Amino acid sequence: MTQAPSGTWRMLAQPTRGEKLPRGLDAAWTLAAGWINGLAPRRANLLAQAARVVALESKYAAMADAALRAAMADLKERFIRARRTHDDLIHAFAAIRESAFRVLGERPYLVQVAGAMAIESGCIAEMATGEGKTLTATLPAVIAAWRGRGCHVITTNDYLAARDAQWMRPLYRFCGLSVAHVEQGMSPEDRRAAYLADITYCTNKEVTADFLRDRLALGSRRGLTGAMLEAVIRGKAAGTDRFVQRGLHHAIIDEADSVLIDEAVTPLIISGWAPNSEQVEAYVTASQLADRLSPGGDYTVNERYREIDLTPAGRAALEGHCAELGGLWAGRRRREEIVVQALIARHFHHRDKQYVVQDGKIVIVDEFTGRLMPDREWREGLHQAVEAKENLTVNPPKDTHARISFQRFFRLYGRLSGMTGTAAEAVNEFWQIYRMPVVVIPTNRPIARTQLPDMVFATEHAKYAAIVEQIRRMHDIGRPVLVGTRSVRASEALGQMLQLEGLDHQVLNAVRHAEEAQIVAQAGQPGRITVATNMAGRGTDIKPARGVTEKGGLHVIASERHEARRIDRQLFGRCGRQGDPGSAQAIVSLEDELPRRHLPNLTAILHRRTARRSDEISGRLTRSLFDLAQRRAGRFALAQRKGVLRGDDWLDEYLGFAGAE
Repeated sequence: MTQAPSGTWRMLAQPTRGEKLPRGLDAAWTLAAGWINGLAPRRANLLAQAARVVALESKYAAMADAALRAAMADLKERFIRARRTHDDLIHAFAAIRESAFRVLGERPYLVQVAGAMAIESGCIAEMATGEGKTLTATLPAVIAAWRGRGCHVITTNDYLAARDAQWMRPLYRFCGLSVAHVEQGMSPEDRRAAYLADITYCTNKEVTADFLRDRLALGSRRGLTGAMLEAVIRGKAAGTDRFVQRGLHHAIIDEADSVLIDEAVTPLIISGWAPNSEQVEAYVTASQLADRLSPGGDYTVNERYREIDLTPAGRAALEGHCAELGGLWAGRRRREEIVVQALIARHFHHRDKQYVVQDGKIVIVDEFTGRLMPDREWREGLHQAVEAKENLTVNPPKDTHARISFQRFFRLYGRLSGMTGTAAEAVNEFWQIYRMPVVVIPTNRPIARTQLPDMVFATEHAKYAAIVEQIRRMHDIGRPVLVGTRSVRASEALGQMLQLEGLDHQVLNAVRHAEEAQIVAQAGQPGRITVATNMAGRGTDIKPARGVTEKGGLHVIASERHEARRIDRQLFGRCGRQGDPGSAQAIVSLEDELPRRHLPNLTAILHRRTARRSDEISGRLTRSLFDLAQRRAGRFALAQRKGVLRGDDWLDEYLGFAGAE
């Protein structure tokens, strides 16, 4: 008997194209619908369907290349005409699976096929590190491309977009499809050609920027239909010749939690220079005025919300300092805004943590990946405030021509799905924001990683001493060690400690990113010590060298807990891949940012009681402190992301920028 197709639950799982975020009773109903939807035996059904695909292996393996191509051409025709049945989908996956083996030498495992079917059905497939997500994505990408409207495969950086497109090109060509990639620096003509390919690999930043540029080309027109009609009448004057994209039809997002959650509140902005010497001078003056104000007396600092509030005494002091300045300093609201930005730059934006200085310029560091973002700037004068704080040349702020957040943009796709190594913690958010269920796909081989309980210390000094000692023990028995840090500063400081101890090591962070491929390639060698920011946790593969598995495999240490547990799991997932042995442990302190920011009172009480202790203070209470802080951080971050989405809805409604496609 033919089982129900995976599409039977797709009605509830479609992206909310143009739909506003629900509130009140509607929000409660949405959560309830997500809970009911989550009760569906989705994983069991997908594995059963994948078994049917694998059962067809002998049939398609017996075909000659010409016969296999002819079979796929027939299937493609059915998908284009939207006349396919669920059996057609099963046969399509089986044919693509056989094609992958013939041209790539890799035949997707049953669990990879199940992951591919989850993606095809509009879900987020959680697949553990090392399970072959890149190959998995090719199966639903081919199906999407066969529908004839193009498919975007979204990656997290230009290198992966180019690598994956080149790597999978033989498979796509065998399936009768073209593939291209989009990367920074490409001309509009090359971008247009890339988007016309059946399958286009690109980053979230590039595809969103191209969307905004196309929208600017639309001008006051409300949609593509009106623009095309005007083009017929007026020719190229309508601006349609400047379009590079052909629509947002289907997207498959790699590292979906990074793109759709971690970077969700980051707006993509198209801007232009707006020289203003008075504004530039004002940021320098504001930095000098900030030096004259004292914390506690003139202003208060809210660590959790990253806010600065001037006290009545601070406002009075600022008014006195500005009495003779004139100009914009005569207005209370404007002078307070610009000085508060200068204070925020001092208290919440630190060199080698939130940014680095390169060639006399501020370069933002991505908090979640540890990578540099040279094309990004903070908004509302914050970037200029940081430049002034560092005594660099202050550049004038730019005028915003168009903006959209990533979560708003990806909700515009007609079909949306994705994959990642960590999604289970964000099940509710994926459903509420994108209407995408999460399916946890089992691993091909049982996980052999040992997850050790957290070690908690009172102070950072005691924590790092324990980390160095543990690294030494692992190094002495020949096991490779990967230490994850949250900032460039922390990675460099730990590197200096290891150097003083005579332990040879490699440091991988945003400043040393050019060495990434070489460092990661060697991270699984016997006795190798690698200190890395989060950039080592995405898009990299650490393979244990021969002889390492017998000694216990790669050992991973987290020097801090992250605000999102998913990021911890990404780091721990660097070891124990594909059934290999490995171990992971977090070594943390009460002075870490996570507990101080999100549970300041309880953390302060515990710290006062244990501050003089240099030994481990691990216990049920101290470990629970970090779990509770992560949950509070998660709720706070979700509220922020919802706020940004509602802001986008407001802009769409009152400014009418986004229009209809």
